[in-house]
Amino acid sequence: MKLLAIDTATEACSAALSIDGEISERYEIAPRKHAELILPMIDELLVDAGCTLLQMDAIAFGRGPGAFTGVRIGTGVVQGLAFSIDCPVVPVSSLAAMAYGAMAAFNAGNVLAGIDARMGEVYWGVYQRSADGGVQLLDEERVCKPEEAFIPASGNWIGAGTAWQTYGDELTARYDDLSGEYYPDLFPRGRDVAALGVIGFQTGDMVSADEAQPVYLRNNVAKKKQVK
Repeated sequence: MKLLAIDTATEACSAALSIDGEISERYEIAPRKHAELILPMIDELLVDAGCTLLQMDAIAFGRGPGAFTGVRIGTGVVQGLAFSIDCPVVPVSSLAAMAYGAMAAFNAGNVLAGIDARMGEVYWGVYQRSADGGVQLLDEERVCKPEEAFIPASGNWIGAGTAWQTYGDELTARYDDLSGEYYPDLFPRGRDVAALGVIGFQTGDMVSADEAQPVYLRNNVAKKKQVK
């Protein structure tokens, strides 16, 4: 199976190619350069692998939550690519991808995944390793204040994502009885979107190109100043 994956939902920009389970990746921390970088990354991966976009069985993408501009860029790119070759799209939560990456990096089974959502809030998801090798979401993904984040009943957890950098004190106090280490410099990555995308393809969690939509969680993209 051949699957292309991208994620542009945070400060990190990345693309990955999964060919029969072997994953290659291009990854860069590059705020505000996603539109410039993502297509060359994809081209480099395809050239290095000696294959073409037409050979892809599916394309996976980080559908958010995250930075609004980045999420829109990723959605637009994947729609255009999938339309051009008439292939299915596998939407992957950027929080889930980050949790999967943390599990792989630190041999963890439980991850409190959080992305700084600005305006005193976090994008939040609580994940456990699933039987199929992916991740399972507990409760629901949400945007909320750090002190309102969902608390698991028990278990040993690690934290991942920029929410732990911005609101580390609040989150560690709230999760003091559960959380051990936390890793604020982790971002969603294309390689993890690819791994979860393969699982999604195998389980039929796919959509058509025109059904590939971003997930913002926050309805109000911008708050306007009141005119007096």
